[in-house]
Amino acid sequence: MTHEIKNLVELIWKAQQQGVKSVLATVVALEGSSYRRPGVRMLIQENGETFGAISGGCVEKEVERQAQFVLKMDIPKMMTYDGRFRLGCEGLIYILIEPVNISKEIKFQFDAEFSQRSAFRSESFYSMEEGTNQSFGSQFYLSGKRYTLREGFTASDELECFKQNFSPLFQLYLFGAEHDTVRLCKAAADLGWQVTVVASADEAKTKAFFEGANEFITPTFEMLDVSPIDNQTAVMLMTHSFNKDVQYLLALAHTMPAYFGVLGPRHRRERVLEKALDFNPELSVDFLERLHGPAGINIGAESAEEIAVSILAEILSVIRNQKPVQLKEKSGKIHD
Repeated sequence: MTHEIKNLVELIWKAQQQGVKSVLATVVALEGSSYRRPGVRMLIQENGETFGAISGGCVEKEVERQAQFVLKMDIPKMMTYDGRFRLGCEGLIYILIEPVNISKEIKFQFDAEFSQRSAFRSESFYSMEEGTNQSFGSQFYLSGKRYTLREGFTASDELECFKQNFSPLFQLYLFGAEHDTVRLCKAAADLGWQVTVVASADEAKTKAFFEGANEFITPTFEMLDVSPIDNQTAVMLMTHSFNKDVQYLLALAHTMPAYFGVLGPRHRRERVLEKALDFNPELSVDFLERLHGPAGINIGAESAEEIAVSILAEILSVIRNQKPVQLKEKSGKIHD
């Protein structure tokens, strides 16, 4: 969700610089099932451009149609979409459509939250009844300070309130610079993750080689700064060099990422761990047991692109505390 907000803020700001109005559609409540859950957003602009999605594509056209009133009148409105009767697959969706305008101060504060990877939250005020109301709207709390998306908006305690917490932007540290790193970097960037590629100087690669990378660094093993690696970080060790894997593993021994994967077969992982223990017998059992190797979910992956899917699937299952199963075998709702 956080990366979606980041993208929408950039799009709203860019449109404003061009004199183009934008309205934001937010799913604030749901009865039954839906393709996506409350908190998803879609941007509609007066030039006909749209960004994001709040469903699988079946609701968006109606949102675009009703957004034209908001663009013209500059008044927020609530709409509902009952897919149970129209499509037989969706529940009753409540959608807040509001005009948005981002000041320089808000843009600066959003950028600071994203670059510092800080958590923040939002509140959207609405009614369960369709209609317009100047008291409908959203506000964000950034670094403890309240910011509204519309000048003059004041929240009302008499309205329903949808609250949403945003975690710091998730990041992925990739150690290695081979072709599979290139594919994994791009796939992770497509998920909205911030990707840092770490390689040794002798790799003779640059950031341009890794599509989607936020950063490309070549520190020595001793100078590697591991302080940015936190519980909103995944780490993948994939250098294709036994010695480099050992040295990086030792450098990362005191980190606590949400996921730590090691590429390669099981016997190679054991050799890497044995050599690392030779250098540092004090490596904690907890650290060693948290390593995922071979990294990935068993989907029969063979190509670099398929391996990237396998690894990302395992990372998602770990950080969301899910056991991978076929959805047809899962009891209950798809989204818990």
